[in-house]
Parts: sequence; C-alpha cells; structure tokens
Amino acid sequence: MKLNVFEKDTEVLAALADYFAACAKEAIDARDRFIVALSGGSSPKKLHELLASEYRDKIDWDKVYFFFGDERDVPLTDAQSNYLMAKQTLFDPLGIDPSHVYAVQTPLGAEEAAKDYTRHLIHFFDGHNACFDLVILGLGDNSHTASLFPHTSVLTDESASIQALYIDEVKMNRITFTAPLINNAHHIAFLVYGAGKAEAVKHILEDNKNIQEYPAQLIKGKDLQWFLDEPAAAKLEKK
Repeated sequence: MKLNVFEKDTEVLAALADYFAACAKEAIDARDRFIVALSGGSSPKKLHELLASEYRDKIDWDKVYFFFGDERDVPLTDAQSNYLMAKQTLFDPLGIDPSHVYAVQTPLGAEEAAKDYTRHLIHFFDGHNACFDLVILGLGDNSHTASLFPHTSVLTDESASIQALYIDEVKMNRITFTAPLINNAHHIAFLVYGAGKAEAVKHILEDNKNIQEYPAQLIKGKDLQWFLDEPAAAKLEKK
C-alpha cells in the first residue's frame, strides 16, 4: 500500500489523473485495452472533468472500457445515478463509444440487475476471473467504500461477485462489487479529500481490524494506492 498525500484537493486530483493515465498505458501496451471500474459519489466528478479536459489527448480512449463498482437502485436518468454522473462528466465530453460503457441495468430491479451485471462480466472476461486494470474507490465518513456498508451481509461474502443488498442506513437498495472482486484488480486507488473524511481514514489505515465497523479495511491488492489531501490525512500518525 502507498499513501500519496498532497496539500490541496486539486493536487490530489492531478496525481490520480496521472496514475489513471499510467495504468491505462500499461494495460493498453500489455493487453490492448484498459478496463476500469469507476466510483460513485461526489469526489470523482472533479476527476472525470479533469480527465475529459486536460487528459483528453493523453489516453487512448477508444481502448478504454468502463464498469461501475457500485450503483444505486434508481433509474439511469436519476440525479443519484452513478452512471448518469459519469455520462455527463466523462463519457459524453469524451465521446466514449456507448458499447464501451457497462451500466448497471437498474430498471431490472436490484437483484436481477446484479445477476445481469454478473453475466456481462463473465462474458466480457471470457468466463475467466474478472480482473480489472484499475478500480477507483471513494470512502464514506462511515468507513464504507463502494456499497460495502457497515454491518451488511456482503462484508462476509468471499466470492468475487456482484451482489444486491438493502442498506437500512440509506433506505435504499444498492448493487455492489464484493471486496474479493475489487481485490482482484491490478491496481486500486482510493480518492479521498476533505477534513470530514479524516476520522474514517484513521479507522481504515491505523485502527485495529474491524470490518463490520470499518468495511474499507477489506480492500487489499497488488497495488493499492491512497490519494489524500492533508485535511483527510490529518489524523494519521504515519504518513
């Protein structure tokens, strides 16, 4: 694991954009395609906008394929949809081929959408274990990541799969990658900034293991990198 701590959120975003571009080049050079799972929430919006502008000509976007690490059980046109946010901030500005974007089909309902997304994943990876080139993650102030919320059944799921669950905390169904599926990735990057995340960052990185309270502790990987600003890292003893 590597911590990348910067003074300002703009520096955090620029560093992660550089990392995204480096992962893309590595994957395209090796396998002629770059497979990335995007994060929802508000933090990635600025990353998308940066990638769609300053990095427009630095990445071979025709060889990039997009998935989503989790999704809310809302219509794809709903303001809360992770897909819609990415469409507006990344896919449309870059003119991404729609066939390269794998949205969670929420109109099917959460349970069936999870099964459908699993089928697409199996087909995309030719029946082999799904191994993303990059998974981008955020961190909630309650220490959740993707839709791995505290005290939910998915936390003990040892399959590398996609699951539907109802999260009482937000009164909503969600569809999410399990931790083992995320951990299969070649590269994993947390994007976390703001003082409001400092307590959660401390729990995940330095507190005793307690996945029921701090689900993001489940995330491990071949190359796990945290991109933080100083306010988010403020409570860490080791930086």
